Amino acid sequence: MTRAIRPPNRPADTAGREARRLSSLLEVSQALSGTLHLKSSLHRVLEILERHHSAVRGIVSFLQEGGGLRVEAADGLGEIAGTVRYRLGEGITGRVVQSGKAVVVPRVSREPGFLHRRAPAHDEVSFICVPILLNRRPIGALGIDLTFNPDRDYDRYLKFLGVVASMIAQAVKIQRLVEADKQQLVAENRHLKQELRERYDVANIVVGNSGPIRQIYEQVAQVAGTSTTVLIRGESGTGKELIAHAIHYNSLRARKPFIRVSCAALPESLIESELFGYEKGAFTGAETRKKGRFELADGGTLFLDEIGEVNLATQVKLLRVLQEREFERVGGTETVKANVRLIAATNKDLEQAMAAGTFREDLYYRLNVFAIFVPPLRERKGDLLLLVDHLLEKLAREHQRKIKRISTPAIDMLASYHWPGNVRELENALERAVLSCDGEVIHGHHLPPSLQTAEASGTVTRVSLKDAVVAYEKDLIQDALKSTRGNRAKAARLLDTTERVLNYKVRTYGIDAGRFHARIR
Repeated sequence: MTRAIRPPNRPADTAGREARRLSSLLEVSQALSGTLHLKSSLHRVLEILERHHSAVRGIVSFLQEGGGLRVEAADGLGEIAGTVRYRLGEGITGRVVQSGKAVVVPRVSREPGFLHRRAPAHDEVSFICVPILLNRRPIGALGIDLTFNPDRDYDRYLKFLGVVASMIAQAVKIQRLVEADKQQLVAENRHLKQELRERYDVANIVVGNSGPIRQIYEQVAQVAGTSTTVLIRGESGTGKELIAHAIHYNSLRARKPFIRVSCAALPESLIESELFGYEKGAFTGAETRKKGRFELADGGTLFLDEIGEVNLATQVKLLRVLQEREFERVGGTETVKANVRLIAATNKDLEQAMAAGTFREDLYYRLNVFAIFVPPLRERKGDLLLLVDHLLEKLAREHQRKIKRISTPAIDMLASYHWPGNVRELENALERAVLSCDGEVIHGHHLPPSLQTAEASGTVTRVSLKDAVVAYEKDLIQDALKSTRGNRAKAARLLDTTERVLNYKVRTYGIDAGRFHARIR
């Protein structure tokens, strides 16, 4: 019969046994906390029980989602350990997990419910099985075979194994938390990479439908799937870095790093060590080895912005990396392989720099394998309204403003400006307008002063009160005429005035009301 037996008290070295159990618990704790690999930890726990408590065999089983029990770790079972399976409630182990209560079988040979009976290496063995409880619910069982001893204190062994099972349960809990965090991080990482791919899709970052922009779409699609070196040329603020992002996140290297280096922002004395790294002791302050940007971008893309600012000495090493795909760290002799896709950008006239002797001709030809030219904003005014709509939507979302549209006078001001700072200046101007606007419509007075003056001098002109009122009235009237598609009667009602007053203002301010009719045809 299965039951817990308490033998009569006999003289024994109780202190020695307790010390051995405490020592075992310490080792079990160290085994379970020493690694996050649960299976190897459980094997070590069973080995500890065998070494200190003469366990003949040991087994740790866990409940599976389907309701069965799977052996997670076993000691002394040999090859059959991987084949042992239980159903919930089947055998001693199945009953322990089902009931959540420990069971002692003093003599295995006399227990008919004992499954997978093995030929014992000793004359007789006892089997003790305790549940592994997590949040008061059984998730598995710990069972060990001991050489039969009629004088064994099974109650003490049950308590001891119960403590071991509790420690195993905590290890399982920690592993599940770590695994859940890992899965969450993997999911977030996958989601963020998908967002990056969508964010840096070329159609989302280079907005427009003009001929030059359509050509950029085609060029990015052509080169993204290759590892070819790309040279992006264009004025400052045209979006060269965004195009580099689009090439990377639409390439086979999208899962690898994208490392950006602003060559113009690094002093000449530091740019070489930043790009190629340095060895310990290479110079004063180099206390440890440091990886350069080429190593950090291994397998991915390295974007060198303002490549025209690199000094001639560094240009020589860049040329070698492009030719041989290898380099040495500063102060080192070890050759490092470079598996990097290089994208360079510049706003300088490299041909003029070559003629002046400040840029190597051989490096130029190595970089200029696939060139993409980004036109300035003033040369693609047809894309301006699309850019304005795109940027306003993005900025309104970022600043949590409800901007529904931009007034006609404000559009005229944007269209008449020559935008020396290109898209970057346009975005800054619209961000200022979004922050200044206290309604749902962007008006001309929300734009920067440089756009409101006849000459884009960047200075604020002193305006009289009369002129300011006239400009504001003219802005409101044009906006009302646009909303009513040139219908003056409706525009007057919208402005809460009479049609006679509105007609007088239209003539006085020289407003061309007819162009609002033309817009709807």
